[in-house]
Amino acid sequence: MSWFSDSIREFFRRGDRLLLTLCLLASAFGLVLIYSATRWMDPSEGLRCMLVQTAAILLGVLVYILMSSVDIELFTEKSWKWLLAFNVVINVLLRTPLGVEAGGNRSWLHIPGFPVNLQPAEIAKLTFVLLLAWQMCRLRERDISRPASVFQLAGHTLFMFGIIAVTSGDFGMGLTYLFIFVIMAWAGGVKKRWFLLAVVVAVVGVVLIWPHVSDKYFMKRFTVVIDHLMGNTETLYDQTQGTGWQQTRSILAIGSGGLTGMGYLNGIQTQSGYEQSLPARYTDEIFAVCGEEFGLVGCMLLLLLLSCIILRCVWVARRACSPQSAFIAMGYAGMLIAQVGVNVGMCLYVFPVVGLTLPFISYGGSSIVTMFAAMGIVSSIKMRSLPSWLRDRSRI
Repeated sequence: MSWFSDSIREFFRRGDRLLLTLCLLASAFGLVLIYSATRWMDPSEGLRCMLVQTAAILLGVLVYILMSSVDIELFTEKSWKWLLAFNVVINVLLRTPLGVEAGGNRSWLHIPGFPVNLQPAEIAKLTFVLLLAWQMCRLRERDISRPASVFQLAGHTLFMFGIIAVTSGDFGMGLTYLFIFVIMAWAGGVKKRWFLLAVVVAVVGVVLIWPHVSDKYFMKRFTVVIDHLMGNTETLYDQTQGTGWQQTRSILAIGSGGLTGMGYLNGIQTQSGYEQSLPARYTDEIFAVCGEEFGLVGCMLLLLLLSCIILRCVWVARRACSPQSAFIAMGYAGMLIAQVGVNVGMCLYVFPVVGLTLPFISYGGSSIVTMFAAMGIVSSIKMRSLPSWLRDRSRI
């Protein structure tokens, strides 16, 4: 217990209390939206959602403080093999009887006696960033832009993407891992020609495989967005009533909110029964709830809060004591950028539905605790940042 009390004292002395405050403000905003988005449910079920989310936030704060006391570089150096094994095992468990299917993906673990389900790919993002940052530092000792170095980093990322795709079929979460890799590789100094080559390979790959997969349901999620943006009237029914029905309801809710919204607890789609209203309103589509009830002003405030959290991560990365710590902070910033961008894009009908939650806002215990843990690691990096007189001479 002395270690615990020492950790708390050290956190309040040197920890990133501003970042914690921003996270709590965003989470409180999320609770307000979740309460509204669950009022249409059975009262006992709505109360359960609020209790689970509140408990997850409280646990997240505790995890944030504890992670702030960890020397994350030393921990990764000593435990990288175990972290890699953890990433593999926790995802493979989805193919056991513990795996639970929801929303078309087998993305959840149900552990008997545990009050909530766990999402392995959500948790593994934490350790994936730590491992990738550790790997990048080792490869920088020679040249991170060497073909061998780039292939190792890309291979690690594609390995994790493949595990997630095979075990859960959650391609949306897999895209987050890819975006984290891009942000960290860019911050790590990988030359731009590799990014250009990756774009060319991706385009050629899509052209080659598209005729074989275009009729798959997952790919229809992409085509319906393209048709919507291009104004293709031949697929209008599919855009509004078929594959694009969820996004159509979302964009209608946001549009009906106008500048200041319909008022809290007064959103037509948010407060009506499921058949006539917004689907996944307290998870994937919670941004649409904000738009309907708080309007453009509320949406801008929400995005401002999340942007401040991201910018704080970048600020910490710029002042980190080593390249590895800087890469970790940038990795978590990239994770937030990816999830915010994709989730808001889904709600605005400019990105396909891939089942990504809005960080700190959407309902989900695994997501909340993971986000607080990631920000706790950023706080740990801030506590060990370079002094100002060394900062200008650092090469991060």
